[in-house]
Amino acid sequence: MSEEPMPRIFVVDDTETNIDILLETLGDSYEVSVALDGPTALEDIPERLPDLILLDVMMPEMDGYEVCRRLKQDPRTQAIPLIFVTAKQETEDETYGLELGAVDYITKPFSPAVVLARVRTHLQLEKARRELARSNEVLEERVRQRTAELHIKNAELEETRLEIIRRLGRAAEYKDNETGLHVIRMSHYSRLLALAAGMDEKWCETLFQAAPMHDIGKIGIPDLILLKPGRLSNDEWNVMRGHPGIGAGIIGKQSSPLLETARIVALTHHEKWDGTGYPRGLVGENIPIEGRIVAIADVFDALTTKRPYKEAWPIPRAMELLREGAGYHFDPRLVPLFDSILPRILEVRESWKEQEEDGNVVEFR
Repeated sequence: MSEEPMPRIFVVDDTETNIDILLETLGDSYEVSVALDGPTALEDIPERLPDLILLDVMMPEMDGYEVCRRLKQDPRTQAIPLIFVTAKQETEDETYGLELGAVDYITKPFSPAVVLARVRTHLQLEKARRELARSNEVLEERVRQRTAELHIKNAELEETRLEIIRRLGRAAEYKDNETGLHVIRMSHYSRLLALAAGMDEKWCETLFQAAPMHDIGKIGIPDLILLKPGRLSNDEWNVMRGHPGIGAGIIGKQSSPLLETARIVALTHHEKWDGTGYPRGLVGENIPIEGRIVAIADVFDALTTKRPYKEAWPIPRAMELLREGAGYHFDPRLVPLFDSILPRILEVRESWKEQEEDGNVVEFR
């Protein structure tokens, strides 16, 4: 194991006697370089990069204060600890030197033992500072690495949640004899309407990701009811009205904003503004905004696409029903907003279209 190199001291003093004393005092323990004037010191110090500087104040051509000022302005030398060694003994002189960036102030005539003790102390402090800085760099790098790992894990977890939602949504579609295009379209419609309603983008994105779960509860509805081609009887409707509660139960109460939004959507997307919806008969703004938005998006797509129990409606007729339903089925503020973004809605519909035919019978299951 190699020995540590001797610490390097740079002495700047225009008096050779002082230089000799400092060389004798420090030479056995340190590698000492010298300069007899300020300009030479400013030229040599950045090249040698000593561990500590001893600097006389009263020198011709350029005093120590100016040398200190320039060293502290140079990024290469500004962190090197600097001790003034001077005959100036006034308090204001010492204060001024410390304000310029010196770490200590030794007055002449100086005791070699005092100089040696001060040098040793400040070198130890500088060594500790550097070790702390290195430790902080290592710690910061570890924190950066750990943070990056956490971001990756969080992204993977979020993607897993999204995939679960997509898969469960697809399970409900297969049960309902639908294609995956329905949940894609109505999810896009929901996000566009939420943005038009002034919700922030993060909230709208969460709703977009949660909307595919709106009909997950249909997994619990018997096929004879769910796939019946004609109208449902009263008893069959009572069974069908249970699917929002089933869906909310499947998702469960969650701390995840995404899953909690999915639960709210599943539970409330069949509530109606006038309180005649199901499963809880909520009225007006007591219906969560998530459910009110998805209700419009879901019904519009149900109207304009073919289902086992109905044929597709043309767009004008579907919009007429939405407008007529404003204030009793749908939020009266949201329907005009949906109408205002209809061109963008139709762009989504065109992007995710499927074979459809016009017809007359409709039920919202």
